[in-house]
Amino acid sequence: MRSSVHVRRRTAGLAAVAAVLALITAAPPASAQPSGTTRGPNPTMAMIEASRGPFATAQLNVAPGNGFNGGTIYYPTDTSLGTWGAVAIVPGYTALFRNEEAWMGPWLSSFGFVVIGVETLSRTDSADARGTELLAALTYLTQRSPVRDRVDPARLSVIGHSAGGAGAILAAERQPSLRAAVGLAPGSPVGSTSLATDHVPMMIVGGQRDAVVTPTYLNNLYATVPAATQSDFVQIAGADHVYYTHPNNVEMKVLIPWLKTFVDGDARYTPFLCPKLPDPSGISLYRPKCPYTPPAGRQP
Repeated sequence: MRSSVHVRRRTAGLAAVAAVLALITAAPPASAQPSGTTRGPNPTMAMIEASRGPFATAQLNVAPGNGFNGGTIYYPTDTSLGTWGAVAIVPGYTALFRNEEAWMGPWLSSFGFVVIGVETLSRTDSADARGTELLAALTYLTQRSPVRDRVDPARLSVIGHSAGGAGAILAAERQPSLRAAVGLAPGSPVGSTSLATDHVPMMIVGGQRDAVVTPTYLNNLYATVPAATQSDFVQIAGADHVYYTHPNNVEMKVLIPWLKTFVDGDARYTPFLCPKLPDPSGISLYRPKCPYTPPAGRQP
């Protein structure tokens, strides 16, 4: 009798332990991190519109070679939070990154990205060549650069202006594993006036007074984005074709949430895009494709 009672008690104890383990594994605690890769404090509109984010940064020069004509890398100096997502930026036709887009490097980096500013092999490189150079720069950044151990190769993105914007579109079409792409007044992709094959989250930014890449052209281009592709069209009030070559927080207040949402998968930033802009000042037209679904990411 004593033996059978002992067995029953032991069996009941094991069952109770199993039940507790089942509860633990069935649901994460309320304090569990979201599925994306979160970095930095909870964002506010004031933080996003500031000229610098929460992270200290440094930079280094890149010599010509590796499929592009060198450039500059900007990166967060903090090594305690794991790896960072990355952004490659290429300028427009005849332009130099160091003259026109270098202001974006430390600004974006201070929000938790490794940024590589790309100088093109020739200042008259085609949009097709610029797309190739963007991807070459990302390969260098993740495989051979001095900061490669700081970069998550699964969280990459591209930005380009004018012909470089068309290059960013082409890079996204060639490498659909990219997390995000941004075309700043993008020209026409080589051999196409359509984004029908784009599956990378795509933000198109245009100027209300751009006589080179006109609002009508960009409106028609944006209309070709597949319904299943997460995308956004932003028109900046009064902006001309070279607006993006000067520091401004109107462009950055949409660009930063876009990159944080899709490169990092940080859902804290989606309310700054959807269902509408919390601060629409300086924006003459805004056509998001809400709701946005940030991709799952990695925690440090």
